Amino acid sequence: MFKRSLFSVIAISVLLFFTACKDVSSAQGIEVISPQEVKEAVYDNGERQLVDVRTIEEFREGHLNNAQNICVTDADFEENILKLDKDKPIYLYCRSGKRSARAAKMLKDLGFKEIYDMEGGYLNWERQDFETVQ
Repeated sequence: MFKRSLFSVIAISVLLFFTACKDVSSAQGIEVISPQEVKEAVYDNGERQLVDVRTIEEFREGHLNNAQNICVTDADFEENILKLDKDKPIYLYCRSGKRSARAAKMLKDLGFKEIYDMEGGYLNWERQDFETVQ
């Protein structure tokens, strides 16, 4: 009886371990990159999709050059984001990185292939003294 219980505990532990790892593997295709890497990728190649997922009010206060605003908290976020090309790289940012991380997961679930989330968001971009649009 003890051996059967021990086997059950081990089997459940292994199952839980692989289930937990499954969540990590679903994040593949999302890469958190520095503002410098975003700058190099986006401004060296005009074909990149750069999306500010903050509110329109935040966007109007300042944003990255050539960024389009698609607010992750808006009811029509999914509808608007699906207008973009799923097969091209997409670069996301918000104020500090929390909303863009949430948006990145949503894009992954929607079938976007190559997703980049800017580490530290717009605040980190400003700390680097990179150009913004007011």
